[in-house]
Amino acid sequence: MANMKKSELTDKEMDERVIAQADDESAWEESIFVKREEPAHFSLSPEIATRAAFLARLHKATNVEKWLQKIIEERVDFEEAAFVGVKQAMAVENGD
Repeated sequence: MANMKKSELTDKEMDERVIAQADDESAWEESIFVKREEPAHFSLSPEIATRAAFLARLHKATNVEKWLQKIIEERVDFEEAAFVGVKQAMAVENGD
């Protein structure tokens, strides 16, 4: 496995390596921090923007943009958790 390219490792093998080296400081490179210069921007259709503004007011939000950001962050967290859950269920199903 020493001559194996990174792309040839399975997900399980990569996970095993990371877990085995998790407490070994010498196995890790220095952390890299990346800062986005500009925030991401996107457009909403007028219909969706109107509906979002209505819902933001219902939730007593003073700023629609901040309310949308919170909603998007919550949804991303939910989707990530669902993805991890499905991945774990598939691993159990496959006997990994």
